Amino acid sequence: MKQEERRQQTTRLLLDTVKELIREKGCHAMTMKDIMDRSGLSKGAIFHYVKSKDEIFVWVLQERLEETNTQFMNKVELGRRSFEEPMRKIAESILQYENPQDVTNKVLLYLLGKEDQPVIAEALQQYYERSMELSRQWIMTGQRYGVIPASVDPDKTADMFVLLTLGLRVRSSIPLTAASFKGHDFTSMISDMLQSRK
Repeated sequence: MKQEERRQQTTRLLLDTVKELIREKGCHAMTMKDIMDRSGLSKGAIFHYVKSKDEIFVWVLQERLEETNTQFMNKVELGRRSFEEPMRKIAESILQYENPQDVTNKVLLYLLGKEDQPVIAEALQQYYERSMELSRQWIMTGQRYGVIPASVDPDKTADMFVLLTLGLRVRSSIPLTAASFKGHDFTSMISDMLQSRK
């Protein structure tokens, strides 16, 4: 097996294992020993790729973002030059942000509680910047294909988009919260905003 294939397999195994353990134990209770026992990987094999479980948590957080981007771009590249199909892929991801059991929500909140650690602070900053970059890219892609008007400011709209998604994610962790503005309201608002200026 080639080294790159081995790296991809190990990364996938670590991601899947950590996501299972988060669902079962949560971020705080999980240990590296749990990861080793469940994955069958030795400590040395894991530490060849990461320095801590927190680094794997960062991978989990980034994975959802990249998956949403891939699904969005696939819809665009498959000749879907409409607004609806690519936006549906983003909306599906947004709806998960309301789910208190969503693994990436749990990871984000866990990491936000450790923002004073330089490695975590840097990872959170990179996650935010990547979220902004992709949101901007999605808007500019829509503008390039004529389904989002040029009058939409990609920077401000992306910033609002990221801010609201972070808010949905944080709110999902507050027990017994009665929300009147939900994920589907958010996606409707964004859709209306992006299409109304034509």
